[in-house]
Amino acid sequence: MKMKLQEVYSALKIQADEIPNVEITGVCFDSRKAKTGDLFFPLKGDRDGHEFIESAISNGATATVWQKDHEIVDKSIPYVVVDDVMKAFETLTKYYLAKVNPKVVAVTGSNGKTTTKDMIASILAVNNNVAKTPKNFNNEIGVPFTILNMPINTEVLVVEMGMDRPGQIDHLSGLAHPDVSVVTMIGEAHIEFFGTRDKIADAKMEITRHLQEDGLFIYDGDEPLLTERAEDVQRNKATFGEKETNTIYATTIESDKQKTSFKTNLWPEIEFTVPIMGDYNVNNAMAALLVGRRYHVQVENMQKALSDLYLTENRTEWLKARNGADILSDVYNSNPTAAAEVLNNLKKLSTGRKIVVLGDMLELGSASKQLHESLADHIDPKDFQKVYLVGNEMKALYDRLVTKYDPADLSWYSKEQLDKLTENLKEETNSNDTILLKASHGIHLENVLKELV
Repeated sequence: MKMKLQEVYSALKIQADEIPNVEITGVCFDSRKAKTGDLFFPLKGDRDGHEFIESAISNGATATVWQKDHEIVDKSIPYVVVDDVMKAFETLTKYYLAKVNPKVVAVTGSNGKTTTKDMIASILAVNNNVAKTPKNFNNEIGVPFTILNMPINTEVLVVEMGMDRPGQIDHLSGLAHPDVSVVTMIGEAHIEFFGTRDKIADAKMEITRHLQEDGLFIYDGDEPLLTERAEDVQRNKATFGEKETNTIYATTIESDKQKTSFKTNLWPEIEFTVPIMGDYNVNNAMAALLVGRRYHVQVENMQKALSDLYLTENRTEWLKARNGADILSDVYNSNPTAAAEVLNNLKKLSTGRKIVVLGDMLELGSASKQLHESLADHIDPKDFQKVYLVGNEMKALYDRLVTKYDPADLSWYSKEQLDKLTENLKEETNSNDTILLKASHGIHLENVLKELV
């Protein structure tokens, strides 16, 4: 971002007699991260953001916004008085997006959003100045923040969009007006708030409502919930998936701990490699390849971009335990689809004993018991020699597995028994083992991981 404060006033349609001649080079809403050049927006969260204006100033913010129903108590830096801070945030977002006028690629889905965003950005950066969502800043604050902080020379903006209620993606796509909309897949994430996968699909499809007239909709062609709804989208469409009816599909896939390689029907002789484990990442990569093809990136350059991929938030990572065991850690996120995928890929690895530590998958609502039980179809003693389950919801899976496992190889713990779990893992694992740790963040398996590595 780069504009004079005068231009901010103009964009927000605010009249003032004297406006300080200062330059704004970014926006922030977290006072702790304020820096010189930033315009601070005191957005309301658990607390009123106006409480943190002094902190933003002390950390270097160049100017701040004040909502007119708040008394201005610190005039040490320039300020902009607005009727509503959030509306001003969005108004400035729309103005700046129109000013820079990049092509916009919007990405959503129950799983794989962040990885797919990174893959798309890597591919498009071959030919373009690309900006992308930092980390997973994908909500009503994160999307405007992404837009307002893109460099003035941005040619393509890759925006991740998340949701936890109907209408949210409609609102976000209305801010961004994408040229390409991508839906990675429909899973059970946030089903507590939606009730059914059908309603999740309806909400994800909101990403097409503000798609440009000449835009492209890219989606999982193996998912009936998407293919049915895509019939009503009057835009260009392209699909990825396993079936040969898709625009792009994989003809071969090979995966190990550190990478996944595949070939496709569109470029039969080219082998693509991404530096992450999991067949499920092939769909994410194929979605990115379709975006690259849309913007005329040469296939050899797309191949290199994927192999050099840097993930901003690779939550699934390989670590080494103190006893020499390999640990596949994903202790911050879990849902039934993601858990099943990682289990299915882990069982393919030709290593020693495989040990599974699974914690509760949260926000599954009334379907929680059934969805936790469903993981039993992916867990068998021939593939996973020992299973440790944590949390009240995982008791349902434990009850399903007791008929398969010897009591010595199947354990259940409450979330208050992490110390006992840690102690047992230290006692019962060795250097030849591969250990999976996966749970929603609310179970706090990161505390177990910290003691093991």
